[in-house]
Amino acid sequence: MSGITPSQKTLITYSAEIGALKFGTFTLKSGRQSPYFFNNSLLSSGPALSALATALTDTIIHAGWEFDVLFGPAYKGISLAAVTVVELYRRGVDVGMAHDRKEAKDHGEGGILVGTSMQGKRVVLVDDVMTSGKAIRGALDRVREAGGTVVGVVQVLDRQEIGQESQNSTVQELETVLGAGTVKAILSMNDLMGWLEQEGKTEHLDAMKEYRKQYGIKL
Repeated sequence: MSGITPSQKTLITYSAEIGALKFGTFTLKSGRQSPYFFNNSLLSSGPALSALATALTDTIIHAGWEFDVLFGPAYKGISLAAVTVVELYRRGVDVGMAHDRKEAKDHGEGGILVGTSMQGKRVVLVDDVMTSGKAIRGALDRVREAGGTVVGVVQVLDRQEIGQESQNSTVQELETVLGAGTVKAILSMNDLMGWLEQEGKTEHLDAMKEYRKQYGIKL
């Protein structure tokens, strides 16, 4: 297993301690029986969000993207974008934030989009976990309709699984559209396995290996 970074380890440990990351047997929407489950919504305290923002910012900076706006799709992506633009600013990277609504407002400022204009801007999307990719493709359309250009997508967890009807993952399919290296994640299934190995949690590690053998993408 490749080594995990300090911010990755902190996020995994915190997530496991508060129950955002669980190991066991879980039925996914796809019907697959997964040996782990990640619920980003439970990372809702100050320390947890700080760990999340640090790891997201590390991932974005390491990706090397030049961009102007961080876009968070409603609803989960909104808080992710908010905490991350603050952490980016602390590190000397000053970008705007934008997000969408599930439904357009017909009063006040109106419309479906909120925040910094994306017209003519380079945009990075941030979201939690991609499954079918339907939500993130909708966000790509939102950005393009607003005149922005998506230069990168960062998610909290890449499950590294093949699709229901394809031998490619959602990430691989998106990169065929956006270009190689445009989709990043703080954590991957392999990172979680590396952490389990470090922690000596072999009973969960064996189950993860079996699941990867059945549903994992070919790296």
